[in-house]
Amino acid sequence: MDVKLPQLAEGVESGTVVSILVAEGQEVKKDQAIMELETQKAVGSIPAPSSGIVTKIYVKQGMEIAVGQALMAIEASGAPSAKPAPAPAPESAPRKPSAAQPPSQPAAAPAAVENYHYESKSGAPPPAPPSVRKIARELDIDLTRIRGSEAGGRINLGDVRAYIQRLQEIAFKGGTPMAVQPAAAPATPVPSEAIDFAKWGPIRREKLSPLRRTVSRRMVESWTIIPKINQFADADITALLALRKKHAEAYEKKGAHLTLTAFFLLVLGRALKKHPRANASIDETSHEIIYKDYCHIGIAVDTEGGLIVPTLRDVDQKNLLQISQELHTLTEKTRQRKVSIEELQGGTFTVSNQGSIGGSHFTPIIYAPQVAILGVGQGGQKPVVIDGKIAIRTIVPLCLAYDHRVLDGADAVRFLKDVIAAVENFAEADLKLK
Repeated sequence: MDVKLPQLAEGVESGTVVSILVAEGQEVKKDQAIMELETQKAVGSIPAPSSGIVTKIYVKQGMEIAVGQALMAIEASGAPSAKPAPAPAPESAPRKPSAAQPPSQPAAAPAAVENYHYESKSGAPPPAPPSVRKIARELDIDLTRIRGSEAGGRINLGDVRAYIQRLQEIAFKGGTPMAVQPAAAPATPVPSEAIDFAKWGPIRREKLSPLRRTVSRRMVESWTIIPKINQFADADITALLALRKKHAEAYEKKGAHLTLTAFFLLVLGRALKKHPRANASIDETSHEIIYKDYCHIGIAVDTEGGLIVPTLRDVDQKNLLQISQELHTLTEKTRQRKVSIEELQGGTFTVSNQGSIGGSHFTPIIYAPQVAILGVGQGGQKPVVIDGKIAIRTIVPLCLAYDHRVLDGADAVRFLKDVIAAVENFAEADLKLK
């Protein structure tokens, strides 16, 4: 039997082979890990569906594979030996025309447009960046009719252009000769001219990791489609640090690290319930704002492979001890690349704390489809005026980046003021262990 890549999670249609844990001729047991796969930002193992002998491995380390693609062949113990069939091409693999094929074949064009239809077992829409979805809505194009050319069947702008060109060929078939002429625009975006950096000195090249490619793609999408505003403010954490010092030892005995991020998570969980727009998302298809009755906050974690944002769930329902314990466990799993796909999904808001590595003022990028993110910088002692007198206080810089389609400036200011007030007047009762 051929072991194929199963549907791993909603919206996840492909992954990259990190390591192959078995070899051809090796005996495996049912549910034994046979391969490690990186999907989005998580690394997980693929189990053997049955016991047997590995007769053929179709993939290699570093290879991108799509859902439904054959990974290896396993012959059941005691079954007659048979030559394994070659690996079938993935459903979402782009079809390349033969070199001898003429540039335009009217008979093939209608089939390409009318017969293909994207289907997902999970019911998820075809994978495509928000910018492409926006264009499809404006032009009233059904993305399920377009075969994506990128990994996992992901649809890019070039695929949409090629689809429109085929529609034009069908619509004007039998009309003027110009109707069937190839469109002037290329089927795929033309890359910018390559620069030879080596002519100025020695260089070295490093292939972008799947994680770095995922981060890059999502940040570009977020920057492109979201009208972002940055709201800056400072918070006085002098009293908060005194409380932390007083209770840190008791928390350590409970296996919890009392960090500044944990304090902010507790405060944010309460503030997001009071300001539901900051915890919402926008549905551009139906032109609706989706208000969520749950509060799952993403925490930006710096790892050796790049930035990963796992999600701490139901923050608004937990006390400081629970948040501190779960935050430590989650960040350690993330740094070890043991975080699951489910733990990377479902976030409603994100906090990014660069204080531990010395970061000061910065403007974070919103983690779509969320509408806001709080950036926290390193605290430092500064002179401030209190009751007409100068005092030295520990001040931490904050930046709330928000989606102006959902949050107006007044909404953002009120939300940030409530967060700061809660941080500066943190109740000691919230620190006491029960």
